[in-house]
Amino acid sequence: MKSVLLVVAALAVVSAEWIEVNWSQVKPIEEFDHYWARIPQEWQFLRKLTPSRRVTNGQEATRGQFPYQVALLSNFAGGTGLCGATVLTNQYILTAAHCVQNAQGGLAIVGAYDRTVNEASQQRIGYGASGIRIHEGYTATNIRNDVAVVRLDNSIIFGNWITPVRIPNSADSRHFAGQTGTVSGFGRFSDASTSTSALIRFASNPILTEADCLQRWGNNGNLIQPQNICLSGEGGRSACNGDSGGPLTITEDGNTLQVGIVSFGSAAGCSIGMPSVYARVTHFRQWIVNNSDYQ
Repeated sequence: MKSVLLVVAALAVVSAEWIEVNWSQVKPIEEFDHYWARIPQEWQFLRKLTPSRRVTNGQEATRGQFPYQVALLSNFAGGTGLCGATVLTNQYILTAAHCVQNAQGGLAIVGAYDRTVNEASQQRIGYGASGIRIHEGYTATNIRNDVAVVRLDNSIIFGNWITPVRIPNSADSRHFAGQTGTVSGFGRFSDASTSTSALIRFASNPILTEADCLQRWGNNGNLIQPQNICLSGEGGRSACNGDSGGPLTITEDGNTLQVGIVSFGSAAGCSIGMPSVYARVTHFRQWIVNNSDYQ
């Protein structure tokens, strides 16, 4: 028993190690070429525009409100990209495929309220390219199957500030339309490149039916499919740049359930009222289980 305790203690030291981040070198994943490669050609001109870049028209979270939230930093040849993710187990996190495709490794920051400072609640754990598992149906030129899991180099230690997210069980076939969905993340706070949201933010709106989402997206079945779930953009509330890969959740009986993974939104701007679009977790549940240690 003593040897087991020593191993656990050693793991705690490794996981709690503080890793400095040069935040001036971090930019939202939406500013990388590989993000835009998957966007339809007719939207490419919008890359030159500067939309609002944050969880738009939301509010700051309270400390510990989202204990499953991850600030995910992925290293690419062109720099470091900021995405969101969720704590799936003590070894795996869940994110979008476009957040980690071709990444050389990176850093997962868990337990953060302010991601830029050394908080006692935080754990900063690295991951390598070998730990990335992207859905085999995802490619650089589409927005389908936008889901990935990442195996961390060391285990997360759960506590008051860090707990794993729950996903729907295998028998759950609901579409969740009409329920209140909440998106959270550390995305950009304003159009100014030097202003970032150091604190976690969130916004809530109704989840749409597939038909309503399709109608808002011009009935484009290449964009909106059953594998997606959409959050209303009412009031300009939306996920935005830097929030990719983060969670869309609902609350049931006081418990949080992740139903979506931030995938894409309107390239014309995040606060214009268009629905934000997510990978539907129920659609990908079996893939997530098969490629992680989630039970």
